[in-house]
Amino acid sequence: MTSPAAVSWTTGEVHADVLAGIAVLAIVYVAAYRRARRPVERGRAVVFTAALAALAGALNGPLHDLSDNFLFSAHMIQHVVLTLLVPPLLLVGTPSFMVDGLARPVLRRRVTGPLLRWATRPLPALALYAAALAFWHLPTPYEAALEHHGWHIVQHLVLMSTATIAWWPVLSPSSVLPPVSYAAQVLYLFVFGIPMTAVAAMITGAEQSLYPFYAAAPRVTSLDVLADQRLGGLIMWVPAGIIPLVAFTVVFFRWVASEPDEVELDPRALQTAASARSAR
Repeated sequence: MTSPAAVSWTTGEVHADVLAGIAVLAIVYVAAYRRARRPVERGRAVVFTAALAALAGALNGPLHDLSDNFLFSAHMIQHVVLTLLVPPLLLVGTPSFMVDGLARPVLRRRVTGPLLRWATRPLPALALYAAALAFWHLPTPYEAALEHHGWHIVQHLVLMSTATIAWWPVLSPSSVLPPVSYAAQVLYLFVFGIPMTAVAAMITGAEQSLYPFYAAAPRVTSLDVLADQRLGGLIMWVPAGIIPLVAFTVVFFRWVASEPDEVELDPRALQTAASARSAR
């Protein structure tokens, strides 16, 4: 990795590998619609495009340079985008026929089918996400990701994939791996933010710098190393509470709206029923 001293965060560097990956996702998305001979669902396409734009913004330009070379807090903004913003947007923006087309062959296999069904259930999904968050924010693997670009790519892919799995019980667009009931979604979202909150609390409460890479990095703001680390913890902490709360509210109102309206009975029918009971 390039030495921080040799990098300016204002250059707005664009990474060809990131753009190539985003372009592949966009091409596959459009090609799937054409292959299925379906009209593009404008609302879903807009959301999917927003997910790709968020991904491009997080992994390119000033935010990426600040994250990789100078500020822990900037890196936590990046991780929040990759776990709490991009995955739900991707799930909402992807139509059911695309997901089912990919999932059905996997589900038919003896090993991968049960594994996929298990991983997308609420408890395993949340556990995988929690384990990934905890592991990748430990000092040793975190430092390794900063020092080695390939390992950093793995870190981001693992965080994004486990976050997508974690959002699955609520936002799954699939008919073969559907979301859980509204009641279960409400309970699930109640605890969804706990893993990130726990990691953020440990980082915010630390009395010393946890990541030597940032301790050795040039100061590009007035924040010292410990203040930057605590700010990064807070950046994780606040969205971990707010975003699941927003999702909780949306799910709750959808649940209420899905309940059948009470049937209004004709008073004459009530009187007839009462007369029938009294005649017995």
